[in-house]
Formats: sequence, C-alpha cells, structure tokens
Amino acid sequence: MEFIVEKIGMSRTISVPSVPVTLLKVQDVKVCEVTEDGRAIVAYPSGKKRNKAIEGQQKKYGLSAEYNRFATLKVANAEAGDLDLAPLAEAKKVKTTFITKGRGFTGVMKRWNFAGGPKSHGSRFHRAPGSIGNCEWPGRVQPGQKMPGQYGNTKVTVKNEIVSFDPENKILVVKGAVPGPNGAMGRVRISK
Repeated sequence: MEFIVEKIGMSRTISVPSVPVTLLKVQDVKVCEVTEDGRAIVAYPSGKKRNKAIEGQQKKYGLSAEYNRFATLKVANAEAGDLDLAPLAEAKKVKTTFITKGRGFTGVMKRWNFAGGPKSHGSRFHRAPGSIGNCEWPGRVQPGQKMPGQYGNTKVTVKNEIVSFDPENKILVVKGAVPGPNGAMGRVRISK
C-alpha cells in the first residue's frame, strides 16, 4: 500500500537512549477510481494549481476545488472514497521516496567528497578535481568519471522503521532521516 505524505521535520524520542525520528503527515487523499490490480487514481490537495484539465477531472469525479493533484497509487480500498489508513497501523517498515534537496552545479569536493589539495601558499592545487584521464591508451576519459555537475534534485528511496502512527492526527513517525526539505511531498510504501 502507498500513501502520499508531507515531511514535517526531524525530532527525537524521549526514551533513553533517544532515537532520531522524522515526522511525516499523511495527506487527505480521495480515491477516485480503482482498477482490478489494486492500483487507483487518487486526488490530493497541494497548492493552488488550476487549469481546465484539472477542473475536468474534478467535475468527472465530483471533487471539491482543493483536490487539485492526481496520482496513481496501490491502495487497500475496494471502491472510491476516502483512502483506507488501516494498513499503516499494522506496518513495521516502509520505503519513503522523496526528491532530494537541489544544490545546483557543484564542484567535486562538495559533490563527491574529494579531499582537495594543500591549503598552503604556492601549492596551486586547492579545490580542483586533479587528473581525470589515463595515458596514451585509452586516450579518453572513462565513462562514470566523477566530475563537477548537478548535485541533488533527484528521486531517492530509503528504508525506514515505523516508530509510531497517530491515526487521529495522521502523523507517521519513522526512525532515521528522510531525503528532501521540510514541507516536501513524497510517497510512503509499506514494505513489511
């Protein structure tokens, strides 16, 4: 089963020793249409985006104006209506998928944790990548060479253990960190 969540932020438990946790808010999701293989078209509120395509979908499924985003999820529901959150209560482990923080175009030291050169005067090698090729053979840069470039802003999935789930407030507490900034929207898939 899959759920759309918003990352609230990180905290820790009050037990000894304390455990770092991430708080995720499970979004209000309406199941619009269920297919035979357990997948469903769902709608959820996010921002104020509106256009004729979205308005047509809202009219087709009888949704209010706040439900302006659509996605395909694997759900426990047999028919349309509110998303069933019961599977989250029994779940032990989940896979969370988010878009990581985008850091733009970065050099090799930040992107790949290269050590760099001496900081002293006269070394003339501080934060550069250094040698990137071989000798006369093969006479080219090998594929996969670690170079400067776009860092972050990619889809990443991590495994997390569920610490607790509050069905009343729809707050899911998972052990450890989750990629992405606070307020980011992502998915949670039950794995165990």
